[in-house]
Amino acid sequence: MSLSLADILAARRAIAGTAIRTPLVPSPHLSDRAGQDFLLKLEIGQPTGAFKLRGATNAVFSLPEGTAGVTCCSTGNHGRGVAYAARARGLRAVVCMSSLVPQAKIDGIKALGAEVRIVGRSQDEAQLEAHRLCEEEGLVEISPFDAASVIAGQGTIGLEMMEDRPDLDMVLVPLSGGGLAGGIALAVKTIKPSARVIGISMDRGAAMHESLKAGHPVEVEEVASLADSLGGGIGLENALSFALCQRHLDDTILVSEEEIYRAMQTLYFEDRLIAEGASVVAIAALQAGKLPAPSGPIATVLSGRSVDMDAFTRIVTGQDVPLGDMTIKGHPYAP
Repeated sequence: MSLSLADILAARRAIAGTAIRTPLVPSPHLSDRAGQDFLLKLEIGQPTGAFKLRGATNAVFSLPEGTAGVTCCSTGNHGRGVAYAARARGLRAVVCMSSLVPQAKIDGIKALGAEVRIVGRSQDEAQLEAHRLCEEEGLVEISPFDAASVIAGQGTIGLEMMEDRPDLDMVLVPLSGGGLAGGIALAVKTIKPSARVIGISMDRGAAMHESLKAGHPVEVEEVASLADSLGGGIGLENALSFALCQRHLDDTILVSEEEIYRAMQTLYFEDRLIAEGASVVAIAALQAGKLPAPSGPIATVLSGRSVDMDAFTRIVTGQDVPLGDMTIKGHPYAP
């Protein structure tokens, strides 16, 4: 199935009134650092706290009357979006998650009335439970990234960014399963082919990055990360998001946990914003000198705010942060 700008425009009409149009605002500190306007797309302002509400709403609202309910596999934000959209339609929702997902995200989904199933230590294991629910209980699965309706919903972000700043030279997108990056890249490249779109991920367990390097979907080991929303595989039978990223992304960049730690501090102290690690990977890449030289304004997506507040407090106060099999050494913020 192919996707076009027309699908993204249709998605914008479908999600209006549920997902909001978020502002694109400049960061003076990051603009000084980049030597160009550096703009933040504030998806942290969505009712569920993350961009995932767009795709989930477009998918859930497109289901026929009489649907028994919905299920999904999620690292947190997609599950919350599905739960929110399902509640708006009066549908049962069951969200399947691995044991690596922070408790704050689990609690947020339950608060929206969805059931949560914790299965295994990877998204692939949680995905098996979602498949079982579809086969045995008749639920409809809402993919977190590899469905046309979901990708079109996420693509509305790129549409809004280009409408607000047609002069954008570079768009930096958190990269995980490719629904966000693929949808935004499709919108941006259709409207302005010369604009560069770069996907950014953590340097441990970056499934789409490794798949693009290999030329086909591959499996990676899922590990704990400050950017936990970017964890999980892309599916060996990936139907859409891999091809979109392969066709439209100009490059991918990886950042370390230490660089993400510092970027979370920067966003908090300089822009007074709280966001999860996945949201700040572009800031991490900028501060680490990993971005190509810009020739015009740069924009990135602050994708979500569903952060573990204990870990966040440790970060902004410069403390060590235990993270799976490693500890990120703490240090006080320095501009």
